[in-house]
Amino acid sequence: MGRDVSAVAISGEDRRRYRDKVRRCLDVLARMLSESQFDFERPHIGLEIELNLVDGLGDPLMRNDDVLKAIADPAWATELGQFNLEINIPPRELGGEGTDELEAEVRGYLNHADGAAREFGASLAMIGILPTLRRSDIGEETLSSNARYKLLNEQIFAARGEELHIDVEGPEPLSMHADNITPEAACTSVQFHLQVSPDEFGAHWNAAQAIAGPQVAMAANSPFLFGHRLWHETRITLFEQATDTRPDELKAQGVRPRVWFGERWITSVFDLFEENARYFPALLPLCDDEDPLETLRQGGIPELGELSLHNGTVYRWNRPIYAVVNGRPHLRVENRVLPAGPTVSDIVANGAFYYGVLRMLAEEERPVWSRMSFATAADNLHRAAREGMEATLYWPGLGDVPASELVLRRLLPLAYEGLDRWGVEPSRRDRLLGIIERRCVTGRTGASWQIETVQAIEDSFGTERHEALRLMTRGYIDRMNSNEPVHTWTPGP
Repeated sequence: MGRDVSAVAISGEDRRRYRDKVRRCLDVLARMLSESQFDFERPHIGLEIELNLVDGLGDPLMRNDDVLKAIADPAWATELGQFNLEINIPPRELGGEGTDELEAEVRGYLNHADGAAREFGASLAMIGILPTLRRSDIGEETLSSNARYKLLNEQIFAARGEELHIDVEGPEPLSMHADNITPEAACTSVQFHLQVSPDEFGAHWNAAQAIAGPQVAMAANSPFLFGHRLWHETRITLFEQATDTRPDELKAQGVRPRVWFGERWITSVFDLFEENARYFPALLPLCDDEDPLETLRQGGIPELGELSLHNGTVYRWNRPIYAVVNGRPHLRVENRVLPAGPTVSDIVANGAFYYGVLRMLAEEERPVWSRMSFATAADNLHRAAREGMEATLYWPGLGDVPASELVLRRLLPLAYEGLDRWGVEPSRRDRLLGIIERRCVTGRTGASWQIETVQAIEDSFGTERHEALRLMTRGYIDRMNSNEPVHTWTPGP
């Protein structure tokens, strides 16, 4: 979850002090990594889910402050748009009893929040992009009330010096301009966290990058934006464009984007934090009072607040996280490539697949990143986002292969073995990975269901697009609440 900030004016002196403080934090992190201060017994996992608020028609409802007060649970927070909420599920050991309880726990949180939302005529929707969102719903006035978002909006456009241009090819191409960052609020995702030791961080991050394409192909859930049918996972390109601080001239110079896959395999978590400081100017240059080196000298664990805040404004698809929990430092890989939804069972199945495959790839003697270029991994992600399960992806030893075949033949067996190594109970493992298998066999993802359902409504009833999207969204929410995996859904409202 993003750090809260107060409304402030940013000066040149603020930026200089912040840059110096980030570099000081980097030096302290390097020292902590060399002194092996990150020991733990069993890794913990975490889960964040972003959601939309919709009214009785299925249109976005701008009431997140009111709904959040009614939920009255610190696990919930606002997100960028007034129609967004986020839930942060408490961390747990991977493979422990808490893993078995995760699905029921998430459903309990969502049922409670949905009940609170209904007091305001709202429902929750877990979906990559809310299909009924219109351009008129996107404006600075729809930013959430948290001062962080207003400041972020101001700083991004100060860096750009001009409007955003959002340009997405697809069956119904979209080209538009925006003078604020709220198009980003259309992107609602799931984030999987995994605690990792410093020695193993590079291998786990590389493995997560390598499987980003297959992950997105089999979980795509964002085919519509502002009434246009675009990519199966339009959220990927929308997020890349809606948070871009570069005008065309800086793009032509090769300046790196804030939403970034990266450009190389790494050997250490330090590589990523150092790239952040080297390549990206501060967007929120706000300094803490802590002297991290002095804190370390006195035997304490520094928060490294400036390093973490800066890291939160570089939007890597797999982000490194430094945090202090219960007085101990730890590192996490935050996997950010997947959309929200369609159901809790689908989300937990996606997590099981991810954690299982990640374990196996990170422990391979001849790792996949030694046999596949980094550029190929990035290309796989964008192919998958464009075409979903129909995408052709590259994998070492297989060459170019349909995404479903790659998952079924190569990655799913790894996921089974990986979950065994994590100690996940076999019946639980089989149920969750069975959902992934059936999704690949049927070809049914959230995106394909949305596309086919809208087409069926328009063909059968001659319904205009926005009304068809409303009907589809209401049908989607009904099925979402049933928790029956998306591969069992038949097209129709």
